Amino acid sequence: MPIDPKKHEMPTQAPAERAHNFEEVALGYTEEVAVAEANRCLNCKNRPCVTGCPVNIAIPDFIAKMKERDFEGAYQIITKSSSLPAVCGRVCPQETQCECECTLGKKFEPVGIGRLERFAADWHNTHSTEKAAAPAPNGHRVAIVGSGPSGLTCAGDLAKKGYKVTVYEALHTAGGVLVYGIPEFRLPKSIVAREVEGLRELGVDIETNVIIGKTLTVDELFGMGYEAVFIGSGAGLPNFMNIPGEAYKGVYSANEFLTRSNLMKAYLDDPKTPIMKGGRVAVVGGGNVAMDAARTALRLGAEHVYIVYRRSMEELPARREEVEHAEEEGIDFRLLCNPVEILGYQNPENPRDPKNGFVTGMKCIRMELGEPDASGRRRPVEIPGSEFTLDVDAVVMAIGTSPNPLIKNTTAGLEVNRRGGIIVNEDGLTSREGVYAGGDAVTGAATVISAMGAGKVAARAIDEALSK
Repeated sequence: MPIDPKKHEMPTQAPAERAHNFEEVALGYTEEVAVAEANRCLNCKNRPCVTGCPVNIAIPDFIAKMKERDFEGAYQIITKSSSLPAVCGRVCPQETQCECECTLGKKFEPVGIGRLERFAADWHNTHSTEKAAAPAPNGHRVAIVGSGPSGLTCAGDLAKKGYKVTVYEALHTAGGVLVYGIPEFRLPKSIVAREVEGLRELGVDIETNVIIGKTLTVDELFGMGYEAVFIGSGAGLPNFMNIPGEAYKGVYSANEFLTRSNLMKAYLDDPKTPIMKGGRVAVVGGGNVAMDAARTALRLGAEHVYIVYRRSMEELPARREEVEHAEEEGIDFRLLCNPVEILGYQNPENPRDPKNGFVTGMKCIRMELGEPDASGRRRPVEIPGSEFTLDVDAVVMAIGTSPNPLIKNTTAGLEVNRRGGIIVNEDGLTSREGVYAGGDAVTGAATVISAMGAGKVAARAIDEALSK
């Protein structure tokens, strides 16, 4: 039978409908389509897709099970390597990782590995009622700081080996960036809750509302009997441009904007936290977070949403799928533009307080691409005299985040780089004995799957150190 040159399309909500609700955009494969897509796999002997996966899932093996319609068997193979398959199947950039290495992709479109992973996980969650069995305890205790992808992965891998693991989370819900950063329409929170519950079934304890560095310190964790600590606290400190007007009301960091919507449910009719609804919104940045913020603003009722990015579409770092969805939903891309000032008017009751202003617009300047910078991308250069103003009521800054310095400042002997990232060796070990780290706390903002890979590396190193 000839191989279909194109991967099977993922069905989605119609753009006109989904732009006004928070329900999941991608609807998932049917069993028939999943099997048909699995049959595109060549089952290569050298398995290049596995080397492209940061957590080394046995991709040809799980796809072989799907060809046989053994969907539960496919899921069990995936979970030998991944603690968050339903999450990864939705938000990981497979196109630059496992699918990028797919042999079929050298001639045709690669196998839809991420879509198949999502299907297997969703099938399991729908059909299986059996709880994960907690293994026999091995007598060792490990503390995990942060319940994002790196922390949950490290916790899951250690729990499967019998470690007594406690995860400490600063917020009131476990999941880290999976619950506060990624919108419901891309990653339903019920999916995250189900993955977290699976870890609890393995014996992982999760303590919320505990801020390591304030409620407890790393030193105090060791004093409580933990033999190792893994820091997976993410990169929650937002970056700003330091341009005039950023203190006006109506200017958000993407972290704040998405947290209010995703975690605190500001999109409800009677929300417990305020957020900008309606009006005209500009989102500054070109990554996945910028796409999430822009599409969230639209669903919150914005009349018009701009993406303002200083490079061209070719340099846009967001996933192609997310960009295409944003375009379909009517997001207005203003490329080769950069903000220079946020405009506003002062509250007449206190005109000298810059924080008392309200956004009325954003002054931008047009850019052109010059010589490549250190990242290899062509450097954007301002075009003199090309300033123009966007009429907006709110601005969301989505230009990256940095690790919060709280843990660094409260943990003696913990070395960090100039960007605030914790310095680790190839095993995730920090400069402090017994303290490991991974994910965005080390690298700065990156992908979910790369954070998971770091969690796996650290779990392996912790096990080797404590099982001697």
